[in-house]
Amino acid sequence: MAKPRTRREDRPSVILDAAESLIRRAGTRTLTIDAVAAEAGLSKGGVLHHFSSKEALITAMAERKLKEVKEGIAKLEAEQVPGPSALPLALIAHARQVYAEEEGFPRAFLLASAENPEAFAGFNVFLRERLAGLEKIETCPGIGAALVFSTLGLLITRTLGFHSMEGAQLERLFDGLEKVARCVTEGEIPPEACGTP
Repeated sequence: MAKPRTRREDRPSVILDAAESLIRRAGTRTLTIDAVAAEAGLSKGGVLHHFSSKEALITAMAERKLKEVKEGIAKLEAEQVPGPSALPLALIAHARQVYAEEEGFPRAFLLASAENPEAFAGFNVFLRERLAGLEKIETCPGIGAALVFSTLGLLITRTLGFHSMEGAQLERLFDGLEKVARCVTEGEIPPEACGTP
């Protein structure tokens, strides 16, 4: 029985799903336009109509994934008490949610995107804007950014396989990051520790 035809407006999403599926199964080496076309049940020309190159496909995958990440962080940030800890707490909460998800895809995605730095341009802007806003309201300059990058570092090093913390050890780490974030907001860090009188 023949596969049902994909509607034209759904094709970009189907192509991106196929590319992600390939990367999950066999890594970035298998990511070719021909392989994606076969996986999506489309012709090579059908894929190239929407994505002119492998690089364009990787960029679109990154944009889609990072859009999900940005929306998740923004939603969690809106749930926090406004102030300097809102962004760090949102990132920590997001990291808790995604830490153990999608074993194969993030590593391959990160490596594929590293070949194409433009793929992260949108996330770079998002992060830069958030950090600039954080800098304006921090009472202890640099702590919020340190928490943000500590959390991102935790996720990236896990994605690259440098560690795989689980259970109580991981919970203690996330709890510790949250405590520092809350201390900054609640004024528990004395001003002299921040280098301000």
